Amino acid sequence: MSTETGTVAGNDTSRIHNIGYRSYDGVRLGRAYARRSLYSQTLRGSFGLGRSAKSKVLPMLLCGVMCLVSLILVAVAIATPGMTKLPIKYTDFAIYLQAVIGLFIASQAPQAVSRDLRFKSVPLYFSRPIERVDYVLAKFAAMTSALLILTGLPLVILFVGALLAKFDFADQAKGFGQGMVSVALLSVLFAGLGLVVAALTPRRGFGVAAVIAVLTITYGAVSTVQAIAWQTDSAGAITWLGLFSPITLIDGVQTAFLGATSAFPGGDGPGAAAGVVYLLVVLALVAGSYAVLMRRYRRVGL
Repeated sequence: MSTETGTVAGNDTSRIHNIGYRSYDGVRLGRAYARRSLYSQTLRGSFGLGRSAKSKVLPMLLCGVMCLVSLILVAVAIATPGMTKLPIKYTDFAIYLQAVIGLFIASQAPQAVSRDLRFKSVPLYFSRPIERVDYVLAKFAAMTSALLILTGLPLVILFVGALLAKFDFADQAKGFGQGMVSVALLSVLFAGLGLVVAALTPRRGFGVAAVIAVLTITYGAVSTVQAIAWQTDSAGAITWLGLFSPITLIDGVQTAFLGATSAFPGGDGPGAAAGVVYLLVVLALVAGSYAVLMRRYRRVGL
């Protein structure tokens, strides 16, 4: 082969061309932009935006169910003469519809992390400029935001409906604020647990089943044992049994500190002292979820 002409001996039509790479002289947007982009992509993907029409069906349907229930409650409040408040408290809404919330996180948490694991694209994220902490924070924040939209939007509808019904503004504003604090705490907790469980396996089907087991089946098991404790006059155990399910943890925190009515058997939730324990357990689970995700992606990113 001639190094000057690039012509292969015996074949004048064969040539090797050095096309090279053009240098980039534009602005390098860096880690912050990459982190925001990953957050935005994950948040949009949680509702099927930017994905196929098939991927939009379930998240939009679940969001529609949440909003439809709140609209029905508003319609009942407005149409019923003599009503001075909404049929349920703001803090009760997420507890009653926890199955819908659990199904949403079970379907979307694997979508957020399992595909990157299955197609082994995580090392490409970490090549540069994004780092492990950026990936974990973006995914955690996006899933929390998606859950906050899912649970917070119906509360906004309830609040607007209550104002249209001319209910007491101060009372409704206080209840709305308490409800938003409750669903914000629920969103952070569910996002952390859902992402941890989904990140343990690259198979989306296994991730969905595992998240449902952690968030929904545990609630049914704890509620059943609490009911048995109530029937056997072991009411003192009911409060501490609530520590073993994510949704009963939220129930306990909002009962102790946000003026909510407990869904525990007998309606007796934890007091202030036990409520501190509930809050500490919630914060420990959130911090633990973040730590587990960091450890998981330290190994995957190698």
